[in-house]
Amino acid sequence: MPRNDGVSFTSSSFKIPTTNHSLSQTLASHLFRARHSAFQFIHSLRNRSNFNRNSTTASTHSAFGIHSLFRSSPLLCCASLSLTTQTDSLSKSPLLCSASLSLSQPSSPDSAQSGPEAPQKGQSTTAGRYDEERVLISEVLVRNKDGEELERKDLEMEALTALKACRANSALTVREVQEDVHRIIDSGYFSSCMPVAVDTRDGIRLVFQVEPNQEFHGLVCEGANVLPSKFLEDAFRDAHGKVVNLKRLDEVINSINGWYMERGLFGLVSGVDIFSGGIIKLQVAEAEVNNVSIRFLDRKTGEPTKGKTKPETILRQLTTKKGQVYSMLQGKRDVDTVSTMGLMADVSIIPQPAGDAGKVDLIMNVVERPSGGFSAGGGISSGITSGPLSGLIGSFAYSHRNLFGRNQKLNISLERGQIDSIFRINYTDPWIEGDDKRTSRTIIVQNSRTPGTLVHGNQHDNSSLSIGRVTAGVEFSRPLRPKWSGTAGLIFQHAGARDEKGNPIIKDFYGSPLTASGKPYDDMLVAKFESVYTGSGDQGSSMFAFNMEQGLPIMPEWLFFNRVNARARKGVEIGPTRLLLSLSGGHVVGNFSPHEAFAIGGTNSVRGYEEGAVGSGRSYVVGSSEVSFPMLGPVEGVIFADYGHDLWSGPSVPGDPAGARYKPGSGYGYGFGIRVDSPLGPLRLEYAFNDRHAKRFHFGVGHRN
Repeated sequence: MPRNDGVSFTSSSFKIPTTNHSLSQTLASHLFRARHSAFQFIHSLRNRSNFNRNSTTASTHSAFGIHSLFRSSPLLCCASLSLTTQTDSLSKSPLLCSASLSLSQPSSPDSAQSGPEAPQKGQSTTAGRYDEERVLISEVLVRNKDGEELERKDLEMEALTALKACRANSALTVREVQEDVHRIIDSGYFSSCMPVAVDTRDGIRLVFQVEPNQEFHGLVCEGANVLPSKFLEDAFRDAHGKVVNLKRLDEVINSINGWYMERGLFGLVSGVDIFSGGIIKLQVAEAEVNNVSIRFLDRKTGEPTKGKTKPETILRQLTTKKGQVYSMLQGKRDVDTVSTMGLMADVSIIPQPAGDAGKVDLIMNVVERPSGGFSAGGGISSGITSGPLSGLIGSFAYSHRNLFGRNQKLNISLERGQIDSIFRINYTDPWIEGDDKRTSRTIIVQNSRTPGTLVHGNQHDNSSLSIGRVTAGVEFSRPLRPKWSGTAGLIFQHAGARDEKGNPIIKDFYGSPLTASGKPYDDMLVAKFESVYTGSGDQGSSMFAFNMEQGLPIMPEWLFFNRVNARARKGVEIGPTRLLLSLSGGHVVGNFSPHEAFAIGGTNSVRGYEEGAVGSGRSYVVGSSEVSFPMLGPVEGVIFADYGHDLWSGPSVPGDPAGARYKPGSGYGYGFGIRVDSPLGPLRLEYAFNDRHAKRFHFGVGHRN
C-alpha cells in the first residue's frame, strides 16, 4: 500500500460560513443541474415546427411509444433515459433526462420552463402510463461521458454491481431505470450518471454514461485546532491513490463530527471541497470560548441581582478558559466544582453566540445560599460505653462559609456530653490567593476533653478518667493528581489525664503511667503528612489513605516519635448486593503517650466488643468484610465479620495497660444489621457476636472509618 505522503495538515482560524455545504447538498446540486438541462432541452423540442412524424413513427414506437405522446405535447421525462434514434431529427437532439425528474405534461412553453415544481392538471394519468410501460432492453453497458470504455474496469464493475433492475434481455420501465441511476450515484464513486438508450439492429441498448470521481492524492484540513492530526491520518490513509468514494467520505465526516460529540465539544465539519488533482479540503468549525461571565440571580424572583461572592473567586474554579473550544462535558464538571464550594443553591451554564463568528460567550448563572448562621445538633461518642446517657452529646455552632466574599470559612463550635467536651475554632481558605496548585489552608485551635476508657478503662474502683488536649496548628492541602490529594501540617499539642474531679493525674488505678514524660502533661510538636486516594467518592468505591506523624523534639521535654497508619477499602458489585472489604493497620516507634496507643475493638473496629476491649498496642491490624443488600426503599441489610490483632505489641506500651486489664490482644466478631439513609448520613444499627460468646448492639451515624 503506498504511503500517504500526499496528505498535509494545516490549522488556522475560521469563520463559520453562512450556509453549510454537505455531501448530500453537493449531490443534490448535480441532480438539479441535470434536471434543469433536461427541461430546457425538452422545451426546445416543443418548438420544432418541422418535426417529421412519418420518418420517426417506427423507431419512436419501438422506443417506449414516444411518438404518440409527442404528437399531442412532449413529455418531461424523469426516468434518466435518453433516447437516441437513427433519424436525423432525434439523433441531433437526444432526450436527456435527470434521475430525479418527474413526468409532467406542460400546456404551454412557459409551463415547460417552470420545471417539475409546477405540474399541470391532468398529467398524473399520462405520467403513470408512461412510467409503467415496459421496453425490452437487449444490452446494458457502462461507459464514460464520451461513450467510451472506462479506463478502470473496477469502476465499471462497481457501476454494474449497483444495478438491480437493468439487465440484458429484460423489460424495463422508466421508473426502474431511474432507480438504478440513483443506485449508481449512491455507490459514491461517480459524480454524474446519464442513461442513454440506443436503438440498434439487435434491439435497444441501454448505456449508463458515468463520470468517475478523482483519485485521492492529498488532504487539507483547516480550523481543526483540537482534532488530533493522527485521527485524520488514520481516517484517510487507506484512501490514498484510490478513487474518492463520496459515501466513504461522508462516513469520515460523520466520524469527525462524532469525535467532537463524544467529547462534548462544539465542533463539526462545515464544508468539503474536492479540487483538481484529487485534493480534498475539509473546513472544520470549532466554537471558541470568547468570554466567561458570572450572573447572580435572586433566590426568590430569579432576576439578576448583586452577589456577595467575588466573581473572580468563582471564575478561578473553572477549567473552561477564554480561547478554548467549548466542551459541554468540561462545562458540566465546572458546574459540579462550583456546586461543591457550598456557596450556591443552583448553578448552570448558558452558552450564547458571541459577536465574532465561530465564538460563544458563556454565562454562569448562580443562586447564592445564606452565607452563615447558628446551628444546633447532637450525636454519639464512641468513647463511653456505660451510663444512662451513654455516648450522647449535644452541639452548638456558628459558621460563616463565605468570609470577605472569597469562599473562606469560619466555624466556631462547642460539643458537650456526659464526659466529652470539645471547643473548636476552625478557619479555612479553600484556595490560597495567588496559588495555581489549588492549595488550601486550615488553621485549627481546639480544647477537648475525651474519655480515656479506650486504653485505660475498666478501673476496679469504677472511677473514670479523661484525656484533655489543647491543640493549635495549621494544615495545607492540595490535589496531587487525579483522585489523589495530599495534606501537610504542623500541630502543637498539650495533653494530659484528669480524674472525675478534673484534677491532673499521672497514673491509673493499676499504676500504669498516663504520660510519657512522667509529668501531668506531655507536650509535642507534630509534623503531619497524609495522602488519600479516592475512587468515585462513593462509600463502596476504592479508597486508600496513608498517614504519618513525626514528633519534633524542639524542646528537650517534647516527645520524639514516629507514627504511621494506613487504611484501604475496596467495593465490588455482585448483582444487587455489594461486597465491601477493608483493611487498616499502623505502628508507632519512639517515646509516645500511652493514651495514644492503637485501640482495637468497638463500632468502628471489631464489632461484638466494647470500645478498645480487644487490645491496645504500638501496632495493630484490623480487617473487615461486609455484604449489603437492598431491602425496602432507603433501608438496606448488612452481614459482616471483623477481625483485629495487636501483633503482640501490647506489653510494649508504657505500663502495659492492655495486659493489666486482661485484654486478649486479638479477637473477631460477626453479625447482621440494617442501615437507613438520612440527611445526617447512614444510620447504622447492628447486632454482633464475638469469639468470647458475648453479644452486643452497635449504633452509629455515618460510614465506618
